[in-house]
Amino acid sequence: MSARTGPPDFGPAGPEPDADSTQPVPEHWTRPALGPTPWSTDQWGLPDDVLDDGEEPRRGNFRAVITALAVGSLVAVAIGVYGKLHEPTNLAFSLAGFSSGLHAKAWLGTAAFALAVVQVLTSLAMWGRLPGVRGDGRIAGVLHRWSGRLAVLVSLPVAAHCLYALGFQGFDTRVLLHSLLGCFFYGIFVCKMIVLTKDDKPGWVLPVMGGVVFTGLTGLWLTSSVWFFTEFGVTF
Repeated sequence: MSARTGPPDFGPAGPEPDADSTQPVPEHWTRPALGPTPWSTDQWGLPDDVLDDGEEPRRGNFRAVITALAVGSLVAVAIGVYGKLHEPTNLAFSLAGFSSGLHAKAWLGTAAFALAVVQVLTSLAMWGRLPGVRGDGRIAGVLHRWSGRLAVLVSLPVAAHCLYALGFQGFDTRVLLHSLLGCFFYGIFVCKMIVLTKDDKPGWVLPVMGGVVFTGLTGLWLTSSVWFFTEFGVTF
């Protein structure tokens, strides 16, 4: 028995062709006959990267992302090199109300982490991904921007203390991981800020980078503030 070579709608589910069944019949090759495919998103079952007029949709400028990653990597390396070559002073700053620079660092790091949590929650609210939250997206947008600005502002004294007073160290696993995370965090943060200014970036890039920034800050908080409070108690 020879297999049919005609279009999909030949046979019991469609009309038989008037001509030789081995030759395509244009009027039978209609879009609905193609059926849906797992990778398609449009109503005709065609891949969403093909338009009716044959043009490709805008998929985002990866060149800008690569440039941002390169700049962020340079920043991370520069911070690490400076921290390694700089002679630690063991004292960088002392804030009123704290008994030492390490106490101030632990609490400021905790404040930065709390503001980063606000960043995550407000970003989820803006995208409608926060269960049970309904309201004006502009309020979430304002909270998102200001919590980010305050988080960076609070983190700067901590970074100054780590670089100037302690430097890049690796005498045990926790300290080495903390030093690496510090370089990584500011590198990926710079990368995110560059990408944020690009209108032609791929849509998934900013959420992914935001998640990576939050992950880096969480690691910093766990290897510094949480460790400090565990070892020395929750004191000022």
